[in-house]
Amino acid sequence: MHIFPFELFRVFALVLAALVAPLAFLLVRRRKMWRMGVAACSAALFVLLLYVGLFAGKATAMRPAIPYFGRAQGPFEHGPELPLSSALQFFLHLGGFRQVADIAANPAAIPEPIFRRESMHLTFNLTAEEVLAEVTNGSVVNYWTFNGQVPGPLLRARVGDTITVNLHNAMSSLHTHSVDFHAVTGPGGGAVFLQVPPGETKSLTWKALNPGLYVYHCASSHSVATHMAHGQYGLILIEPEGGLPPVDREFYVMQGEIYTRGDIGDKGLQAFDTRRMLDELPTYVVFNGRVGSLQGKMEARVGERVRIFLGNGGVGKVSSFHVIGEIFDEVYPEGAMGSETHRNVQSTIIPAGGSSIVEFTVDVPGRYVLVDHALARMDRGAWGVLEVKGEPAPDIYKPHVNG
Repeated sequence: MHIFPFELFRVFALVLAALVAPLAFLLVRRRKMWRMGVAACSAALFVLLLYVGLFAGKATAMRPAIPYFGRAQGPFEHGPELPLSSALQFFLHLGGFRQVADIAANPAAIPEPIFRRESMHLTFNLTAEEVLAEVTNGSVVNYWTFNGQVPGPLLRARVGDTITVNLHNAMSSLHTHSVDFHAVTGPGGGAVFLQVPPGETKSLTWKALNPGLYVYHCASSHSVATHMAHGQYGLILIEPEGGLPPVDREFYVMQGEIYTRGDIGDKGLQAFDTRRMLDELPTYVVFNGRVGSLQGKMEARVGERVRIFLGNGGVGKVSSFHVIGEIFDEVYPEGAMGSETHRNVQSTIIPAGGSSIVEFTVDVPGRYVLVDHALARMDRGAWGVLEVKGEPAPDIYKPHVNG
């Protein structure tokens, strides 16, 4: 994994030039040290030329997300910008981050369905960990994760269950992390009491009162959006009494956005871009954390009924989820349970921080492409493939060969 931080280097180049230039001026003024001054001036000029040559053509200019002496208008004391101390610590601890070969959560890694009639006390263990992984070939991102994957694991419980969550923050983390469960009834969805510094563990017990498919995400106080844009989100399914109707295949897919100073496909370690996040201009829009994450991991056979648990980690875009070549037999809009489902749906909306469940029976073999039907996002990485195997169905789908 190539992680030379080209984008972060440009910050270093500007800072170095800013420090060397006044030093050179002072040395030149002292006649006995004029040669050292000339050398320092030459060094400053070299650094500036290097900056211009490598980075001046970048689409993302070096500008603060919040204007100097300005203040973010959110409810927290600090804005979305990562403090300078975090950037310096990141450089110093770069070798201490675990490098993950594949950041993507396996869409087929689904807990077993729940059909029991009685409630239980369940325990879920989550670890917040900051890691390095590729978002696409050769382009490395500093992900903030739950359990070392994006999205975090799909959690499964039943309405009426009592749930204890143990959140551990890895010692290698540079930031405090937390978790807000949209399924929790109580302040902050639990995040108020689950602010966990590096190396520590905190716990919360709560009762699942409402069935549905809910998002969970980090909600640390300096910027919830910044943590989510680094990959800290997942889904928890609270099944109704008696469980969901049985299906043949279940999958887990979450859409997310990645904001980098580099452009699409730039190589090396990519710095996070707060300005792009505030402007809602993601570099990448992806399923399960990276480009191509679902390839070879979603398979079904003709005649099988498929269910996909869908979520949108945001932080800025609404998803228009669509499977090219299929019609959803049934949709649980916004992950709701207890109300009427929608039938015969072509595309379904998933709000930022929201969810949906779609079900369909596959009748014809072939490759079915999953997309956000805001199709410009496909070229930013929002696509996947469901591979369906089995016998052809010419009564439903019959190609004609001309000539």
